Amino acid sequence: MPAISFSYKDFQDLLGKKLPVSEFGELLTLYAKGEVDGYDKKTGEVKVDFDDTNLPYLWSVEGLARLFRGVFKTHLGIPELKINRGNYRIVVDPSVKKVRPFISSFVFKGKPITGYFLKQLIQLQEKLDESYGRKRKKVSIGLYSYKRINFPIHYTTKAPDEIKFVPLEFSKALTPAEILEQHPKGREYGGILKGVNRYPILIDNKKNVLSLPPIINSNFTGKVETGDTDLLFEVTGTDEKAIYLATNIFAQALYDRGYKIYSVNIDYGSKKVRTPYIFNEKIRINRDQIKQLTGLDIKTSDVKQLLMKAGYEFKNYVVSIPPYRADILHQFDIIEDIAIMYGFDNIESAPLESYTIGSATEMNRFADKAREIAIGLGFQEILSPILSNKVVMEEKMETFGTGLVEIENIMSDTFSVIRSWLTPVMMEVLSKNKHRDFPQRVFEQGLVNIRKGNRIVGMEVLALAISHTKTDFTEIKQCLDAVMGSFGVNYSLEASDLKAFIDGRGAKIKAYGKEIGIIGEISPKVLVNWELEMPVSVLEIDLTEIKNIIS
Repeated sequence: MPAISFSYKDFQDLLGKKLPVSEFGELLTLYAKGEVDGYDKKTGEVKVDFDDTNLPYLWSVEGLARLFRGVFKTHLGIPELKINRGNYRIVVDPSVKKVRPFISSFVFKGKPITGYFLKQLIQLQEKLDESYGRKRKKVSIGLYSYKRINFPIHYTTKAPDEIKFVPLEFSKALTPAEILEQHPKGREYGGILKGVNRYPILIDNKKNVLSLPPIINSNFTGKVETGDTDLLFEVTGTDEKAIYLATNIFAQALYDRGYKIYSVNIDYGSKKVRTPYIFNEKIRINRDQIKQLTGLDIKTSDVKQLLMKAGYEFKNYVVSIPPYRADILHQFDIIEDIAIMYGFDNIESAPLESYTIGSATEMNRFADKAREIAIGLGFQEILSPILSNKVVMEEKMETFGTGLVEIENIMSDTFSVIRSWLTPVMMEVLSKNKHRDFPQRVFEQGLVNIRKGNRIVGMEVLALAISHTKTDFTEIKQCLDAVMGSFGVNYSLEASDLKAFIDGRGAKIKAYGKEIGIIGEISPKVLVNWELEMPVSVLEIDLTEIKNIIS
């Protein structure tokens, strides 16, 4: 989940009032789906974790201060964003269409950049790149020193060895192909350009390279320093609306700080766009729908007041959406903000209108027995969301084709698929607990879903993981013996070529001719992907199939 840090004094200055940190933490939970992760009284720095990856406009101190100005009614409605018409142009070559087709930009001018504010700019840039931008695949942002740029800028493509420039933090000139091989950012993000024979390049009118998007800026124009007063913002990507939204988020944050924003004209040849491109989206809401969803019978004047606190404009139940909001797709999203601003604690509980008596299914009772066995073996239970993403389920595990069921119209990259196995969940938990004592023994029992042809098959599984300096196949197999012995099921092992395991130390678990699970030692490459230093051994078994065998 996104996390940011900032000076609490800076936040209060932007807010325009003093606010105790304790009260800030309470309001953060109520209004921003976040929590304070730490506050350093000596430095005055506060750390904030967000529980929602769908609110990128809040991933900056400026965004949070803007939200709180609405909460405290010091500013109501959509905030002002004045854009001055700039005489700047970016000429887009048709060759970028097959690689990275869209670009948006603006120039901002104002007070000198301080070291602290530069860190804040880079923090917002990185959060938008990594989370909203899908690790730069969809959106990638660049910041440049305006004084070193000669307009117009040309957004074009070059062959891998056609051009050379000095990348950021390097002292020698490299070709794009060499950057992808030698520069840390090239190795990290080079996969985005895999398979293309021409790389996107931003170059000014004097042939000075600005950047190789989405990989790295040049060390000449792309090196922003403290004291700079005028800068260029640009964002390239594969999703036109997404790059405009990232532009608006950045522009609004800078305008909130008092910077002047100047538009840049994007020349596609047959199409010309002036950016920042300000959306003017409106959604009609229904008063009856508000009551149905929240149970609140709110007067029109109160609906207007609540929505203006949340940063909207309202007229006759037509709601204007702020140009930096990406999460508003339906009237339900707006009604949620009405409820948030009203206060969930202020909504009275409705009495139960019907009563039922439930009981556990046979499968649930069987799964509970598996949980009891794992607990008896000294494992600690975890509980994870049934929704996950491809990075966790496949990429970090070096294992593909796991039968992932993808979610249509996703609101967040974090939750874009239904989990297809639990071993990646074990790895994720271990990666977040490296600071805890070892050995670590964790398990989860839960539902997974996989796609088999045109069918989606659900099954209850049990996964166990052990992590310490000496864990190995023998140790995890002893756990398998205990589990299968408790169920009274004989099993056999067959060599597995699963890339998640060390070669020769992974196996398929079989019983009565059916594959019922996997067991093995996690490979060093997967451990590196999860930034784990200790060895890990795991097993995962299909409880649904085991129950069928017993029956």
